[in-house]
Amino acid sequence: MIQTATQRPPQPPPTLATVADVMRPPLTTANTNDHVAAAAYLMKHARATALMVLDAVTGQPKGILTEADIAHAAAGEKDLNEVRIGELMTIRPTVVNPATGVRDAAQIMTRSHFRHLPVSGDSGLVGIIDITDICRALIDPDVSRRPTADTALGPDGLASAANQPPPPDKSGRTTAAGR
Repeated sequence: MIQTATQRPPQPPPTLATVADVMRPPLTTANTNDHVAAAAYLMKHARATALMVLDAVTGQPKGILTEADIAHAAAGEKDLNEVRIGELMTIRPTVVNPATGVRDAAQIMTRSHFRHLPVSGDSGLVGIIDITDICRALIDPDVSRRPTADTALGPDGLASAANQPPPPDKSGRTTAAGR
């Protein structure tokens, strides 16, 4: 006798995330006249992989300085205490708006060999998305399970267990005892 698997109603595909769903606020900005050594120090302590340079008038991204830019300067034996950000930064970086889809951002990053994309709205810079954010969004399209901007992330980019909601009890309810 042949049995067939029970039919389940088709599940709708997960909603594709937008850049606004996964971006992080631009925690670190710098000026073109700042020393690169100071930028490297700031990046280390902010656990950032890029710094944005903003136009003072519009608030829009004017340039971006990344870890790779600093590494190239150091490998070229430049004195990071003498070199200014304006000498190393990428001017007029490619910018996406918050409504850009994560897949579209991934395509831009792949095609242009970028690891960071500034996110800008009408009022100026609103965030930054990097390759890790893109991968996280593509691996787990459920935005509700991703850490929020106020969630502390560990060095691996993941939220600690202390930041997670307690597990539900047998009835499916979350209880304070689950903490």
